[in-house]
Amino acid sequence: MTALRDVIAGLEPIEGGWQGQVPDGWLQGRTAYGGLSAALALHAAMASDDDLPPLRSALVAFIGPLSGPITIRAQRLRRGRNAAFVQADVASEAGLGLRATFVFMSPVASAVDVRTGTAPAASLPGPEDKVLRGHPAIAFSQNFELVERREAATAEWLRWVRLKDRTGLHPMVELMAVADCLPPVALKMLGRPAPVSSMTWQLNLLGDAPATEDGWWLLQATSDYARAGNSSQRMGIWAADGNPVAEQMQSVAVFA
Repeated sequence: MTALRDVIAGLEPIEGGWQGQVPDGWLQGRTAYGGLSAALALHAAMASDDDLPPLRSALVAFIGPLSGPITIRAQRLRRGRNAAFVQADVASEAGLGLRATFVFMSPVASAVDVRTGTAPAASLPGPEDKVLRGHPAIAFSQNFELVERREAATAEWLRWVRLKDRTGLHPMVELMAVADCLPPVALKMLGRPAPVSSMTWQLNLLGDAPATEDGWWLLQATSDYARAGNSSQRMGIWAADGNPVAEQMQSVAVFA
């Protein structure tokens, strides 16, 4: 398997962007795993401007398949006193595959200071837990380790997830790669394999510099709507100590 840091290290600068390669070990069917594409887009966005503040939000559209040789281009849309908007596009021979808008923003003084909610009850993985190492038929999943929690819920995934090899990665790039790792909830509701495709993804960070223990992040995905080939799901990420890290939503196409 090609580690994510090596995929990033293999990016070569070209006029107006970078070119690289999606290794077969990071494919999800005929396209790159969405977390990899978004992580590469974020890396390019952060490299495109100087002294960016912390990442606050990512808006990602999965427009088409990405595989083989890719080109990444990032450009500043606007930079004000506190916030910077950077757009990143990832394209391959099939055309534009991903467009992401990243919002970076410095902390500002505010009278609002609210943080509510608790992490789902899910003990940190220990020696007694069975570690899932991905499905052999799903190439990208071999890059992760997963521990299942709350298997009984019919419209929920709850898993601890970590990259097998996460050394040398920017923390935000690592988190972006992990954040999309759960299968669509619609597959659990179907109870069988089926063609699915993420269409849009929004991730809002709930802090400046998320950190966890031994690489483990608790990921949850739930859905109360799946109809006419479209599923909407809510997702959350918590650190090992229970601190909330990110809130997410995804729109998923279901071809079954």
